[in-house]
Amino acid sequence: METLLQNLALGFETALSLQNLAYAFIGCLLGTLIGVLPGLGPATTIAMLLPITYALPPVPALIMLAGIYYGSQYGGSTTAILVNLPGETSSVVTALDGYQMARKGRAGVALATAGISSFLAGCVATLALAAFAMPMAELAFKFGPAEYFSLMVLGLVGAVVLASGSLIKAIGMILLGLLLGLVGTDVNSGVARYSFDVPELTDGINLVAIAMGIFGFAEIINNVEQAEHRETFTERVGSLFPNREDFRRMLPAAARGTALGTVLGILPGGGSILSAFASYTLEKKISRRSEEFGKGAIEGVAGPEAANNAGAQTSFVPLLTLGLPSNVVMALMVGAMTIHNIQPGPQVMTSNPDLFWGLIVSMWIGNAMLIVLNLPLVGLWVKLLKVPYRYLYPAILVFCGIGVYSINNNVFDVFMAAGFGLVGYVFVRCGMEPAPLLLGLVLGPMMEENLRRALLLSRGDFSTLVTRPLSASLLAATVVMLLIVLLPAVKKSREEAFQEEAQA
Repeated sequence: METLLQNLALGFETALSLQNLAYAFIGCLLGTLIGVLPGLGPATTIAMLLPITYALPPVPALIMLAGIYYGSQYGGSTTAILVNLPGETSSVVTALDGYQMARKGRAGVALATAGISSFLAGCVATLALAAFAMPMAELAFKFGPAEYFSLMVLGLVGAVVLASGSLIKAIGMILLGLLLGLVGTDVNSGVARYSFDVPELTDGINLVAIAMGIFGFAEIINNVEQAEHRETFTERVGSLFPNREDFRRMLPAAARGTALGTVLGILPGGGSILSAFASYTLEKKISRRSEEFGKGAIEGVAGPEAANNAGAQTSFVPLLTLGLPSNVVMALMVGAMTIHNIQPGPQVMTSNPDLFWGLIVSMWIGNAMLIVLNLPLVGLWVKLLKVPYRYLYPAILVFCGIGVYSINNNVFDVFMAAGFGLVGYVFVRCGMEPAPLLLGLVLGPMMEENLRRALLLSRGDFSTLVTRPLSASLLAATVVMLLIVLLPAVKKSREEAFQEEAQA
C-alpha cells in the first residue's frame, strides 16, 4: 500500500506539471472537437491526431493521446444523443435511449447524465487501474516467449469474437492484418520480405498511414455517401441539470455500469464495447420500468456510458502491464509508444515510472477536465453539428494528408493512406470491420518474434506452447472462447446484438 501511494505521488507530480496539464487539456479539447463530428469515432480521431504528438516528449505525448481518446468518446456520446449517429460501436447503446430523451426535450439531461456517469466511472476505473497494475506487471515478468505468443493469440481471437458482423469476415481481416505485418525486413536474416523492391516498404507498412486510410479516409468517403438530412435536436437542449428523480435512477445504474466496465474492459478484443452492451442488457432486465427502455429511460444512458468509460480506462491495463493492445485504439497507442522508443510491457513501470504513473493520474485529471470543459460548451458542440458535412470533410481530408506526410516527410505515405482509404471503403461497404486488421498488423510482428524465440529456446519443439502451464492455460482459454461463441444460442444472441447495433 505504501509503495502504491508513493507511485501515485510520483504520478501526481508528473501529471500536475504545467506542461502536462496543458497537453491533457489540449487532448481533451481536440478529442471532443473531432469526436463530436458525426461518424468519426475514437479510432478515427486518434489516427487523425496521432502525427501531431510525434514532436513531443514521450510523457506529454501519451497524456495528450489519452485525453484525445476519452475526449472523442465523450464527443461520440453527444452525436449519439443529438443526432442519433453514434461515433463508435459502444455509443450505439447510448443512442437507443439518449436520442429518445432528446426527442422529448430532455437532451440537456441526457448529455449531463452521460457526462456525470462517465466521470464517476472514469474515477473508479482509474483507481482500479492503479490497483491492478502492479500485480499484473509482476505476473507479466513470469511470461516467456511462449506465454506472450499464446496471450497474443487469445487477444486476436477476442478481437474476432467481439467484432461486429460475420465471424468469417473478422477472421479474414485478422489474417490480412497478419500478412501485412510480414512486409518489411526479416529481423533474423535481414532480408527484405514482400517489399517488391519498393525502398519505402523495407521498414514495413507505416502504421499511421494504414490507420489513417482505413479509419480516417474510408470513414469520410462513406459518410459523404450518407444522407445529410437527419433529425437533429439542437434547438431544444434544455436544462443540463438532472432533477432528484433523475439522480435516484441514474446513480445506481452508473455504479453497476462502472463495475461491469472495470472488469470487462480488461478483456482482449474490445471490452468497452462488450461492457456497454452488457450494462444495457442488465439494466433492462432488473428495471421495474423495462417498458421505458428504447423510449427514453435514463438508466439506458447512465449504465452504458459508465460501462463504456470504465472499460476504456481499464483497457490500458493489458497495454501497460503486458504490452498487449486490447482494441484498435490501444494498437495505435502501441505505435505511438514504439515511435518514442518505449517498449510496451511490464518494463515500462520500472524503466519509465514517471510515464506509467503520470499517465494513470492524468486520467483522473482528464475526466475532471471533460466535465468542466464539455457541459458549459454544449452550445458550441450544438453549433458545430449544424455545419454542413460538405464543408467539414474536405478540411478533415487535408488535415489527414498533412498529418501523414509530416511523419516521414514522404509523399509515398500519403499515397499509401489514400490507397488504404479506398480499400477501407470497400471493407465498410462489404460489412467487414477494419479494427481486427489493425490489431493483426500490430500483433503480427510481435507474435512472430515471440514464436521464433520460443522455438529457438525449445530447439524447434512446438510442444513448448502446450507443455508450459501458463501458455497452455491461455491457449485453452482461446479454444473455450471459440467454442462458446460457436454455440447456437450464443451465436444467435451475438447476431441479434449486432443486428440491433446496425438498426440503431
